[in-house]
Amino acid sequence: QVQLVESGGGLVQAGGSLRLSCAASGLTFSRYGINWFRQAPGKEREFVATINWSGGSTYYKDSVKGRFTMSRDNAKNTAYLQMNSLKPEDTAVYYCNAEESSRGLDYWGQGTQVTVSS
Repeated sequence: QVQLVESGGGLVQAGGSLRLSCAASGLTFSRYGINWFRQAPGKEREFVATINWSGGSTYYKDSVKGRFTMSRDNAKNTAYLQMNSLKPEDTAVYYCNAEESSRGLDYWGQGTQVTVSS
């Protein structure tokens, strides 16, 4: 059974930092690209960042470039999203997604709440 468990969310003041973790089990983690999405109240879920299977390639939504950094540790089956200089508009539930597009496999975590106060 595949599980993705996000952690590290919380309440932080604007300008602060949080590090989200996505711990995976039940899959060969190193075969999967990992994505972070977020969904704010009343809005659609949106892409935030992605990292390829090796960690050698990352890509970010324009509004988080320079503030967020994604990484992964395949030995620990865990991906991370370091979020710095947080803004109130970053407030959302953040979701981890693992995908192996060549086999059409796609899994989601349950989400972790990030709230940034002004």
